Amino acid sequence: MSRIKIKNFGPIRGSQDDCWLEVKRITVLIGTQGSGKSTVAKLISTFSWIEKALAKGDYEKSWFGKQGKFRSQYLSYHRLENYLTDDSYIEYQGDAYTIVYSGNAIRIEENRGEYILPQIMYVPAERNFLAYIKGVRELKLASGSLAEFNAEYEKAKNAMKGVSRLPINNVEVEYNKQYDTLYVLKGDHYKVRLTEASSGFQSLTPLFLVSDYLAKSVKSQMERRELMSSEEKERFQKGVSEIWQNQSLTDEQRRIALSALSSRFNKGAFINIVEEPEQNLYPTSQWEMLKTLLALNNGSPENKLVATTHSPYLINYLTLAIKAGTLLGATDDQELTRAIEKIIPKESAIKAEDVAIYELGEDGMIHPLETYHGLPSDENQLNANLDETNALFARLLEIQQRI
Repeated sequence: MSRIKIKNFGPIRGSQDDCWLEVKRITVLIGTQGSGKSTVAKLISTFSWIEKALAKGDYEKSWFGKQGKFRSQYLSYHRLENYLTDDSYIEYQGDAYTIVYSGNAIRIEENRGEYILPQIMYVPAERNFLAYIKGVRELKLASGSLAEFNAEYEKAKNAMKGVSRLPINNVEVEYNKQYDTLYVLKGDHYKVRLTEASSGFQSLTPLFLVSDYLAKSVKSQMERRELMSSEEKERFQKGVSEIWQNQSLTDEQRRIALSALSSRFNKGAFINIVEEPEQNLYPTSQWEMLKTLLALNNGSPENKLVATTHSPYLINYLTLAIKAGTLLGATDDQELTRAIEKIIPKESAIKAEDVAIYELGEDGMIHPLETYHGLPSDENQLNANLDETNALFARLLEIQQRI
C-alpha cells in the first residue's frame, strides 16, 4: 500500500497530527472548492507515475533530481508548478520507491516491496469538454492530463464493437468511426449526438468508456501474464539507451518514446483517479455510476480508485457498499447472499479496511474521516451542509409563526 504526506503545497498546509494519507483500494477526498482535493489526487498521480517510471527503468534516479525537472515537467503536467514554495514538503512511500521532495530537491530511495506495474489514469473534471467538442484531436490542450485522457478516450472509442450500455437510464452509446461521432441511444425512439445530449451524459460517457476500457485491458493482460524473454529485455534496454542518447529529442518526445517502448510490459493493476465522478448526474445516476466504478475496481485485488467529490450521496452510497461487503463476508447462507445482492451487486461490494476518506478543510488541513464499526461517520462536511439547510428552514418556520 502506498501513502503520501504533504506540507505547504498550494492550499494544503498539512495533515492532522502530521499523519500519512493512506492510498487504499478506495480513497475519497471531500472538501469545499479550493481546499486541495484535486491537488492531493494529482500528487498521488504524479508520484505514482514517477515510481512506475523508475520501476520500469525508463529513467535513472539522478534524472529526477535535475534542476527544475520536477517543477517544469512533472508538476506542469497537472498545472501544479506554481504551487511549490521554499518550504514545500512531499513524501511518497510506494512499494518500490520512497520519493521525498524537500528543500527544492528530490531524494529517492529504493524499497524492497513487491511492485506490480500499474496502468495509471487521471480523469479530469474537464472531461465533458472532450465529449462536446468534435475534432478535439486537432486542438492543443493546455493540460497534459487532459491530453492523455483524450488519447485513452480515442482508444476506448475505437475499441468499441457495436453499442455499449451506459450504467444509467437504460441508455447506450454508439460510435461512428468514419465521422468520429458518438451517439446516445435509448430504445428505438431516441438517438442524438453526444454533443447534443445532456451534460450528465457528456460527463459520464468519457469517464465510463475510458475506465471500462482500461480496467478490462489490465484484466486481460493479467490473465495472459506473458513475461519478456531475456532477448526481449536486452532489446528493450538497448532501446531505452538509444532514446536517451538521441539528443535531438525534447523531454516530451523522449517521454512519449519511452512510454511507447515500455508498453510491452503487462500491467497488473489499474489506478483510476477520478475528479468529481458525480459531475452533472442525478443522485440515482450517481449511485449507478459508483457501482460500476467499484465493480471495475474489484476486477483485480491490486486496483485502486481515488476520487474527489462534493456529493453527500457518494459517501452514503459508499456506506451501503461497505455494509454489503461486511454482510457478504459474514455469511455463507445462499438465501441471505441473494437478498444482499438484490440491494448491492456482489461485484460492487467492498471491505471497510479497503476504504479511506479524507476531509480537506478551509484551514488547509487534511483530516481522516472517522468511522463507526467500519462505516464512514455521518458527521462529515457534506452531511453538515445538509443539516445546516434543515436548521435554517426550522428558523424560517419559527418566523412564520410570528407573522
